[in-house]
Amino acid sequence: MQALVWEAPRVMALRRAPIPRPAADQVLVRVAYAGICGSELSGYLGHSSLRVPPLIMGHEFSGEIVELGEDASAINPALTPGQHVTVNPLSCRGTSPLQERGLDHLCPTRMLLGAHQPGAYAEYIAVPARSVLPLPPRVSLRIGALTEPVACGVRIGELAGDVAGKDCLVIGAGPIGLLALQNLQRQQARRIFIADLDPHRLAMGADLGGVALNPAVVDVVAAVRAATDNMGVSVAVDAVGTGQTRTQCVAAAQTTGAVILSGLHEETSSMPAADIIRREIVVRGAFAYSPANFAAALNLLAENAIRLDPWIVEAPLAEGGAWFERLLVAPGNVSKVLLRPAEDAPV
Repeated sequence: MQALVWEAPRVMALRRAPIPRPAADQVLVRVAYAGICGSELSGYLGHSSLRVPPLIMGHEFSGEIVELGEDASAINPALTPGQHVTVNPLSCRGTSPLQERGLDHLCPTRMLLGAHQPGAYAEYIAVPARSVLPLPPRVSLRIGALTEPVACGVRIGELAGDVAGKDCLVIGAGPIGLLALQNLQRQQARRIFIADLDPHRLAMGADLGGVALNPAVVDVVAAVRAATDNMGVSVAVDAVGTGQTRTQCVAAAQTTGAVILSGLHEETSSMPAADIIRREIVVRGAFAYSPANFAAALNLLAENAIRLDPWIVEAPLAEGGAWFERLLVAPGNVSKVLLRPAEDAPV
């Protein structure tokens, strides 16, 4: 099969690789669409401790079941060959108190497809049967590939809590920022300010109903405070992940407000600890999603309640390396790039 292999920082190559054989508890999926995630962009640069080359990345995907391992049907009776599916790429090798609480994504034995194991930038991928979700009839394979990033937005909304009638801020209008915006809207937030340096992505946020702020033109913190009578926002979401954006979120949050850190552009950075302490701001991370968040995301897509269209781009797997470079340098009017490993894959 063809596979896009990350071989070194900023080096992607299309290679031939053996088609994986599913273990007893696995399913073999022919990949239809595989999205490019911001965390993979960091990995591509060599900034992610999770990813070590050579590696087939890819954890946002959909496809068609082509083979079941001998125990797969017993593990997940809903699965049949030929079925269109998406896959939760996070799974646990063992059990833990966190997993028992439904927080599989925080389990110390968790494994991520495309990081700890070969991912979906390939024609075929072997995945745990228990992680496979059949797509509802109204969800195409193209839209089904968005389930994973939508689940990240669902998790951010869940952690934000009750924002009904309250002002919020999202810094970063990439896919996760746009999905966080829509989930906060679903939770009846009053206004959602959204900031990004890229005018195209900022326009997407405005089109989705956000109050657009360009940091190159305005001081984001000052603008938010001026619009809120100097109170600040109830919840500030950092969907970028730099020292600057994390500090901006703290400064824009109201006293006793919350800051949610989702972006991981920088794994470490300084934080304004004194301001956090003196104003009793709650700072918490938002990592991935629980299995319940993942299932909720698929339901939202089935209901057409969340979108990244009309800004989705499809491209052949062979163009993956070029798209990684473009997304790093000048993403433009693109919310999500979906790679197609095989041109004759089901749609």
